[in-house]
Amino acid sequence: MKRLFLLLLVLVGLFACKIQRKAVEVNKSNVEVNAQDSVEYDVETFDQKFETWYMLHNTSAKYRSQSYYEDWNHQYVSAWNAKCASPSRNWQFEPVIGYEPGEDYGFEMNHKLFYYFMYVEHVLKIEIIPNGPRNY
Repeated sequence: MKRLFLLLLVLVGLFACKIQRKAVEVNKSNVEVNAQDSVEYDVETFDQKFETWYMLHNTSAKYRSQSYYEDWNHQYVSAWNAKCASPSRNWQFEPVIGYEPGEDYGFEMNHKLFYYFMYVEHVLKIEIIPNGPRNY
């Protein structure tokens, strides 16, 4: 019984110590609205801490225009994907982000993706692009 408890404790400790630094995914999902086909986009993150952080920082008083978020997201995605193509010791993120600049992803998706980049830079302290927005 002691061995089982010790083994379980070690496994939980190893699991808790594992750092989750993975990217985001932009997913399409078909949504039926009034018998019309439409596409809805969403940002899926693999970091539970981001979701909590996002809920605390997501206030309408801080909202900017969709084009503001699109412009920054385009820059961030380009830099992110370039870093994924030539990973270094300081870059521990795995997947590239599929974000097409001409595609209309909508305000909410662009806003959340922008805030993910702010989370990586300001909370995780991993620079993606130099001289990015400081006031988010």
